[in-house]
Amino acid sequence: MKKAFLTLTLFLTTISCPLSPARRNQTEWEAGGSEGRGRQVSSSNLSASEQQKPPQVGIEERLGKFVPLNLEFYDENGYLVKLGNLIDKPTILTLVFYECKGICTPLLTEVADMVNKIDLELGKDYQILTVSFDHTEKPALASSKKMNYMKLIKKSGGEKNLKINWKFLTGDSSNVFSLTKSVGFYFKKEEDQFIHAGALIFLSPEGKITRYLMGIDYLPFNVKMAIIESAEGKVGPTIAKLLDFCYAYDPEGRTYALNITRIVGAGMLVLIAIFVIFLTTKPRKKSASSGETN
Repeated sequence: MKKAFLTLTLFLTTISCPLSPARRNQTEWEAGGSEGRGRQVSSSNLSASEQQKPPQVGIEERLGKFVPLNLEFYDENGYLVKLGNLIDKPTILTLVFYECKGICTPLLTEVADMVNKIDLELGKDYQILTVSFDHTEKPALASSKKMNYMKLIKKSGGEKNLKINWKFLTGDSSNVFSLTKSVGFYFKKEEDQFIHAGALIFLSPEGKITRYLMGIDYLPFNVKMAIIESAEGKVGPTIAKLLDFCYAYDPEGRTYALNITRIVGAGMLVLIAIFVIFLTTKPRKKSASSGETN
């Protein structure tokens, strides 16, 4: 019976836990060619230096690490400010460039929409820092872009408060590189544009990286929970893991639907495990015949 219990435990662990990178043969997707093609590469065939080499373009999560608070940038009004003087509350960091013809505009539009939707107050509960990774862009351009997104915010809270707590920054190449490297954000210039990824990066009031939300479409619930976790200094997508298990994402409706099949299946596994434990731990009664013999 004990052997059966151990076998069942191993079975439950195998089907309920995602495979680790090692058990997935540690495969990686490597971009190849200017057409965005790729090939699957086993990391076991790569040297140590190649495995540690950061991606040319993309995001390498640095959860638990800190951004350098001594970095200096110019705000949209042309004032030189230190990150350490700005980051004093949960912060949503967005890395864009203001002349972007691609994903930057929809990303920032989505951020403005999140400000309207989530039941947290910008300035009190969190703030937003938008930083250009194009070191040639200047505060005048940042100010112009900021005004466009301020018009999209319909939530009450005072125009001055909104302007103060969503800053648009520019900086020189040294400060820009230090910031992007610290959060694992990599980009590549191509003619007058940049190839880059889109994401929201959440920082604690101490400047610790606590969460990444990838892409340019975000659920208000995920944004809210990421802010709350940042306020507490918690690292990792704990809420997202629960959502991934209990809900299935509908890309058309842009919402989560309860995954009944998965929940029922998990419940059945738990009941089976409890039943097996009950059988193995229940004390056996001596039979009447054996009692008489003794």
